Amino acid sequence: MSSDIDFSEWIGKSETEHGMVSAYPANYFTLTLDRDDPLFNDGDPLPPAWHYFYFHELVALAATGEDGHRAKGDFMPPLPFPRRMWAGSKMTFASPIRIGEKVRKVITIADIAIKEGKSGQMCFVTTTEEVFGEDDRRTTLEERTQVYRESADPNAPPPAPRPAPADPVWSRTIHPSSVLLFRYSALTMNSHKIHYDKDYVRDVEGYAGLLVHGPLTMTLMLDLFRREKPGATIEYFDLRAVSPVYDTMDFSVHGAPGEDGSCKLWAMTGEGGLAMTADVTYRD
Repeated sequence: MSSDIDFSEWIGKSETEHGMVSAYPANYFTLTLDRDDPLFNDGDPLPPAWHYFYFHELVALAATGEDGHRAKGDFMPPLPFPRRMWAGSKMTFASPIRIGEKVRKVITIADIAIKEGKSGQMCFVTTTEEVFGEDDRRTTLEERTQVYRESADPNAPPPAPRPAPADPVWSRTIHPSSVLLFRYSALTMNSHKIHYDKDYVRDVEGYAGLLVHGPLTMTLMLDLFRREKPGATIEYFDLRAVSPVYDTMDFSVHGAPGEDGSCKLWAMTGEGGLAMTADVTYRD
């Protein structure tokens, strides 16, 4: 694929999803995290990034691609790359989303950039995702980037692991069981085969095991922050995925708070490489 192919007609394309913030998904995920918090009730605020449980694409089975995702060429451009992964997000929390609210999310394609990497060509698609409460206030603004990549080269050496960004003050080990991955896929209605089909992920996409959802790893990092600073309010975070996390071994999440309302969060693979990193701004 040549980098001069023009997908600019997709930039600015948008669609709207609607949701109802019921207590069940929040309570189900609380129990998935093995937290002993009181159950959510109407009026309670959602933790940051839990709005992912309330917006689901309406996609016919016939409209899914080989990877189980919604086929490209409808909302996303028809990029000829078979592998897709979530690369990171910048998220601003303007006001809380509360249990019982009707919400809507407006997704707009903001940028499409084809680049040449060490493993071949790839395409970065950036979307802005605005979440509004039922009083039309904007609760959350996310700038999300997904990367589309060429087929894996089975002879390519694995990339060198990157070190952790800081010395951890907080740490927690995560066991990525098939039940954990299933529960998150079910809550987010994510049918991407890389999270549940071992034959597909190994034989077609060339990964070493089932992939832990990038947003799940992000949520586990944010959950570590909530456990350590339960009274703090996250206002913004800037997160980047660095390396995939597999179900083949335990991984870990870490945090190091600063003195100025900032905090560094990161996740490490089971082999000790950096998987994800985030800069958080919060207020006590």
